[in-house]
Amino acid sequence: MENKNGKDPGAAREAGPSACDACGNKECSAASRRSNENDQEFAERRRLESRLCRIRRKIVVLSGKGGVGKSTVAVNIAAALHAVGRRVGLLDVDIHGPSVPTMLGLEGMTLDSGPDGLLPADAGGIAVMSLGFLLPHPDEAVIWRGPLKMGAIKQFLMDVAWGDLDWLVIDSPPGTGDEPLSVCQLIPGITGAVIVTTPQKVAAVDVRKSITFCRRLGIPVLGVVENMSGFACPKCGEVTPIFSRGGGRGIAESMNVPFLGSIPIDPAIAASGDDGRPYVRTFADSPTAAVMRGIIAPLQALEAEAK
Repeated sequence: MENKNGKDPGAAREAGPSACDACGNKECSAASRRSNENDQEFAERRRLESRLCRIRRKIVVLSGKGGVGKSTVAVNIAAALHAVGRRVGLLDVDIHGPSVPTMLGLEGMTLDSGPDGLLPADAGGIAVMSLGFLLPHPDEAVIWRGPLKMGAIKQFLMDVAWGDLDWLVIDSPPGTGDEPLSVCQLIPGITGAVIVTTPQKVAAVDVRKSITFCRRLGIPVLGVVENMSGFACPKCGEVTPIFSRGGGRGIAESMNVPFLGSIPIDPAIAASGDDGRPYVRTFADSPTAAVMRGIIAPLQALEAEAK
């Protein structure tokens, strides 16, 4: 089946098994039932793990506060990874404010089903899933409590035909509540987290909470990104500080985690997001795009270490 873009995002992916019997690994965590599982729980876990075992690495993009540009960073990380030849998926688990469809020009997309499950939308080769695709109207408010949120996230992981991916980028809502906790509990062995902040102290202080959250759950912190770090003049390119500066770098250094770079306020970033075009693709030759590509350097280093 084709989606609205006229492409079949599942065409290049082999159909995967509905359970882990084909794996052949007797030590696989899905090979045997846990002592506290009933038949349904066992079947669901096997189906979930059969999806996840085909995704080599999973990263979660977090922020301590809302409004720091976390979704913009997640979208451009996915686009930068795809640009260097990686097979990439992007999962938007911001239940109450799914903005990824807008940023990728996928508003109004209706998803199709294939023999192995729901087919993700295609954004120039990036497989995308978001609750925004399933809402009857874009103005519809999602009024859910924790169990419903976890159930939806489980379905995104278990019932979507992600296929074989090198990276799954997960755009999580701000804070350390139900959605990020559900993702981290459902996905064993998350590769790491990228934490986004802005320079002001009021935002950067919450980075500590996100780092603590990751450490308590055993998730490596790949680094901190400081977004909106000064204003980049669209004419001369000079960056002028608007807010206080260096908050993200300072917190990263004090918490002993990597600092991945400072992204300035660039009017073209907002325009590209509104137009549904990843900035790192549309303005690939700009200095800001170079900063965004630098964010994936530690991710590429992980790939090199695994060889």
